[in-house]
Amino acid sequence: MADRDKRRLERQFTALSRRFPVLAPMLPVVRGRPGIVLRVPLGLFFIAGGLLFVLPFFGLWMVPLGIMILAVDLPILQPAVSAAIIRLRRRWVSRRKNGRN
Repeated sequence: MADRDKRRLERQFTALSRRFPVLAPMLPVVRGRPGIVLRVPLGLFFIAGGLLFVLPFFGLWMVPLGIMILAVDLPILQPAVSAAIIRLRRRWVSRRKNGRN
């Protein structure tokens, strides 16, 4: 089950990198195996920074990004994160079809 969720999350990251080419160079660095030492503190930093959304640089956008980064290493987060990415991609496509951005 965890392997299926990991493959699903990998497919979603690949789709995001195709959709947003700016992310393409960063994703292999974040998803790489030695990156676990970088990913966990970075994910926790983004979540903590998102809770400080009243400050100018920090914002609520950091919380989902931190959860996505942590989902690479925490199998319990993988199904929820991949489902959320799928939902957001579908919503993005439907809004683009309707002419709203």
